[in-house]
Order: sequence, then structure tokens, then C-alpha cells
Amino acid sequence: MKRVMFILKRREDYNAQMHNHIGLSTGLYNSASFVNDMLVEKNIESKLVVVTDNNDIDREVTAYKPTHVIIEALWVVPSKFTVLEKLHPTVKWIIRLHSEMPFMAGEGMAMDWLGDYSSFDNIIIAINAPRMLAEIRDYLQIRNSWSNKMTNEKVIYLPNYYPQTGYKTKTINCNKEHIDIACFGAIRPLKNHLVQAFASLDFAKKINKKLRFHVNAGRIEMQGHPVINNLKGLFTQLSTAGHELVNHQWTPRDHFLKLCSTMDLGLQCSFSETFNIVGADLISQGVPLIGSTEIPWSISWFNANPTNSQDISTKLSRAYDWSYLNVKSNQWSLTCYTTRTQEIWVKYFK
Repeated sequence: MKRVMFILKRREDYNAQMHNHIGLSTGLYNSASFVNDMLVEKNIESKLVVVTDNNDIDREVTAYKPTHVIIEALWVVPSKFTVLEKLHPTVKWIIRLHSEMPFMAGEGMAMDWLGDYSSFDNIIIAINAPRMLAEIRDYLQIRNSWSNKMTNEKVIYLPNYYPQTGYKTKTINCNKEHIDIACFGAIRPLKNHLVQAFASLDFAKKINKKLRFHVNAGRIEMQGHPVINNLKGLFTQLSTAGHELVNHQWTPRDHFLKLCSTMDLGLQCSFSETFNIVGADLISQGVPLIGSTEIPWSISWFNANPTNSQDISTKLSRAYDWSYLNVKSNQWSLTCYTTRTQEIWVKYFK
């Protein structure tokens, strides 16, 4: 019988008053909890824990006695597994990555650690995106002179899952003076906030409305400070024209979903994604979404070129005019994607 344990590292900025449950209100925590809950529903024993650092892993594994431990993201130094493999020789350790290569390039130790991980007999690398899967398989096959069979066993595909219940629909209130556009997510360069802000301003001008541009500026990551500074500067300069930057702090997920439901349109025209939970949250609440081709489930007719603010503005107009089609087609595509994800996870652990 397979017995799965997900282990996440608590963020250094953890705040017990802001973050709910045992860990954090972040995309990584949500991603792992969605899969954990799905496995439990499918009668696969599974548990999720959040630890402070490497030194907590042995205690949790000893207590739960899993057959498989999934380490979410890169945070366990490879040398730690020399100790852990001796203490728990029958455990399969799965290091699960959540990023495409452009984002991974900002993790200075990533290629070094992945190479070291591959030297351990009981460590498997799991990837949640096909393009990244192929790249890491090529890298480790060359490094270790693995056969194709060995490569496929040691580097596996475990994509993101999203709950398939609670989808809603809504109607955009076209009589408002303002248009509320959400561009949620951690502030970092690859999220492309500034270009999307310019696209939103252009779209607001087309429909003769004031813009309220909504962001989550509570988490600034990977040199994101210039991004938020430019957003603040842009909207400060435009405040006399009635346009506004609205900053929301990170909240528990149920509160975030309520916030999403108040938006008119959602933007996630990122330069790099593997799934995009924020986009799924917006779509689940009936909010039309404009994404990029990086989001594997978003409908292409509503995707925009992330480097072209005019194209994003055009797709905002399309989603505004065809809001029901946008929401229903994206909800359908998201359901298809996550149904396939469920099949992959259940097959692997059953």
C-alpha cells in the first residue's frame, strides 16, 4: 500500500495572523494541498506537512512512515539525503519542481542541486510541465549516461491539479464608472505586471472608463522591487485622471476567492508559467481571463502576446465582449486538464 507525504518548507516571512492552517497561503501550498486532498478522495493515504527546515524531515517521516515523500520545490540541500536515505532506506524521495526554465534560471543552485539529487538511488525528480520535463531529462541523461528507460523512471511527470467543483458564472456590470482588472500574483519580473498595466489603461480608454488595477504587492520576489515601484509611479502620475492602483495583501484562500469574484476581468499574461493557480481561481469565480500561451489550459483565442500591450488590450476587449464564452471555455479546458492530472497521479501511486 502506497503512503504519501508532502513536505513543504515554511516561508521565512511566515505570519501566523496572515497565513491560515498549518502553513502558508501561497501558490505552492495550495498546489500541494489540492493534490493531497485529491489523493485522499481516491483512497490513497496521503498527508501534507509544513516544516521549518531540513532538520524537521526525519521527525515527520519517522512519525508517519510514508512509502513516498514529495518535497515541494528546491529547498532541501542534497547532502541531507545522505543522512535521510540511511535513516529511511525504503522511502522513495520525490523532488517536485514547479517552474519552467526561465524562472529556474533565477534559482542559482538549481542545476547543481538537480545533478547531485540524481546521484541518489532513491531520489526521483518530478516535473509539472512537459517542456521542462524534456529539458531536465536531457540534462540528467547526459550527466549520468542513463538509458531512456532509466531516465523515464528517474524523471517523471506529475502536473498540477485543481479542484473541479464550485465553478461560478457572473455578468460584468457595464454601468460602473470604473473597470476592475485583476493582475494578482507575486510581484516578480516574469509575471509582467507593468506591460499588463499599460494594456489595461489602453483598454479602459477604449471603453471610456477609469481603471482600478488590482495587484498583490505583499510578496515581492526575484528582483520585483523595481516592478512595484514602477507600478506605483505610473498610477501616482495618472491619479488626477482617475486611474488607481489597488494593492491587496495575501489572505487565506477563501477570502482570496471572494476578492476574485469582485473583479471584472483577470490578467495573467506572464512570460513563464507551468499552471497558474491565480488564473484558475479567477476563472472558477466566473471572471474572464486573458492569459498567455504559457498557461497550459487557457483558451488560445483569449491568449495574448505578453510583450505586446496592444495585443493584450485587444484580448481584454474580446474577453469583455465575450465574457460568458471566455469563462465557460476556460472552465471546460481547466476541467479537462485536471481530469488528466488526476489520472496521472492515481496511476502512479496505485
